[in-house]
Amino acid sequence: MKKGSKTLHAIPGLTLSALLLAAGGSTAAPARAESSIVPGNTMPGPLKAVHYDQRLGEQVPLDLPFRDDAGRPVKLGDYFGARPALLILAYYRCPMLCDMVMQAAESGLKPVSLTPGKDFEVIVASIDPTDTPERAAMKKRDILKRYARPGTEAGWHFLSGPKGSIDPLARAVGFQYVYDPKLDQFAHAAGIVLLTPEGKVSRYFFGIEYPPRDLRLGLIEASGNKIGSLVDQVLLYCFHYDPVIGRYSVITLRLVRVAGLATVIGLVLLVVILRRRETAQPRPLGAA
Repeated sequence: MKKGSKTLHAIPGLTLSALLLAAGGSTAAPARAESSIVPGNTMPGPLKAVHYDQRLGEQVPLDLPFRDDAGRPVKLGDYFGARPALLILAYYRCPMLCDMVMQAAESGLKPVSLTPGKDFEVIVASIDPTDTPERAAMKKRDILKRYARPGTEAGWHFLSGPKGSIDPLARAVGFQYVYDPKLDQFAHAAGIVLLTPEGKVSRYFFGIEYPPRDLRLGLIEASGNKIGSLVDQVLLYCFHYDPVIGRYSVITLRLVRVAGLATVIGLVLLVVILRRRETAQPRPLGAA
């Protein structure tokens, strides 16, 4: 990380803005041990190590070998030199979070006038060493079908590679994630990273929603090799660890239902209060 920058630790909270637990998958690289644990993080066990280190200005290793979605051997540096890149770290068998992040990126980019392959690159790199080019190709077809902008296929790259390539890339962008072999699950943060044409970290977007205006501005700044500033990481724990059954159970729908119920109750109370104030006001003289 460049001198003068620092890690901005995550703020626990129930908000629709960033951390989700991805269940499933196989042998992803574990996050670094105690030094990566967020102070004050009360989440159970390995989840304490899950977050993003914001390493603005950090150079990603361009010589890392991968395979693209067609099975061809490539290096990360093949996608840099002329244009900025949007980097997504995910895995292709993820049943929930990774799809949400990729679809959010696609939805955010769709209205943007900039064109993948011409103005910027989109790089999705799997964090699961067991992922294959076949899975990468399937995921690419799904995302491009949603994106629905013909002629941009060459700007989307879905990579798979060995642990020896995944680890250095994840470390360079500060992507801390944890694999639990007992539960066969791993947790990671939700977000995307913008890289300059030189392959340096320019900006982070956290959560599962990326406004098109912000993405466009971020890509334009990254294209000029501009390094952004630290942003807040607000965490959403949408999976809950149950120590009785030893599993993580989804509580997202429960939270949404509770929030919806609270909204309805609030509106009803507001109507009742307004009606009481109306009836309590003195009636004008001569009123029937």
